[in-house]
Amino acid sequence: MKPSEKQALATTSATESLVLQEEENGVATLTLNRPKQFNALSEAMLAALQEELEAIAENEAVRLVILQGAGKVFCAGHDLKEMIATRKETYYQTLFKQCSKMMMTLNQMPQPVIARIHGIATAAGCQLVAACDLAVAADDARFATSGINVGLFCSTPAVPVSRNIPRKQAMELLLTGEFIDAQTALRWGLINRTSPLEKLDEEIKKLADSILAKSSVAVSTGKKMFYKQIELNMKDAYAFAGEIMACNMMAEDVTEGVDAFINKRQAVWRGH
Repeated sequence: MKPSEKQALATTSATESLVLQEEENGVATLTLNRPKQFNALSEAMLAALQEELEAIAENEAVRLVILQGAGKVFCAGHDLKEMIATRKETYYQTLFKQCSKMMMTLNQMPQPVIARIHGIATAAGCQLVAACDLAVAADDARFATSGINVGLFCSTPAVPVSRNIPRKQAMELLLTGEFIDAQTALRWGLINRTSPLEKLDEEIKKLADSILAKSSVAVSTGKKMFYKQIELNMKDAYAFAGEIMACNMMAEDVTEGVDAFINKRQAVWRGH
């Protein structure tokens, strides 16, 4: 079943789970399933998504994750009605800690996560796009960190957004709350690719297939290395990368890959 078909199914029942999960050919598709609320990240949805991500992280049969939204949009951010109902600073601290943990899990899990964006991705929804390893958007999708419009600076969304795009562009996004289109998001580096909505799943499949064709050892090793080294100074980053690469060289998949390259044949990955 294609992600678009799963998305359509996700809109049919209000009694279904807040996060739907489908697994096929090593790809897990997670669907945010609050279409009537534009997939706003309620406490319950954050908890459900955290649970799904942690389970997938432990599932070696899953090689890659696609994250999408049911209905008309990807994600409209936090559930403001839920947030405003409890006016306690301790509540907000707990909420943003919960959300931050989920966002960091996207980076910490071994499988690459691709965000599939249609409609809009605003505030924490834009944060979710930035937190994913890769992102592919419909060419009419729009992005904003719109908290500033209600008097709330998007502080937690600023963390991954400022690590995706240049500082001046990040500050413009954060200080104006204005939408940018998919072409601008692509140019700034918030997303990887754009496609007409009707071909979005096809474009994501191309990206996914390219990753799935690689050694799972190399992919998971590389993802872990990437996020750790990027926080280090250059000297320490090189030292850490050298250790990881030396360890990676000992994997059986490297022996297989080099032999396949030399002998001009297709590599057969074993995942170790």
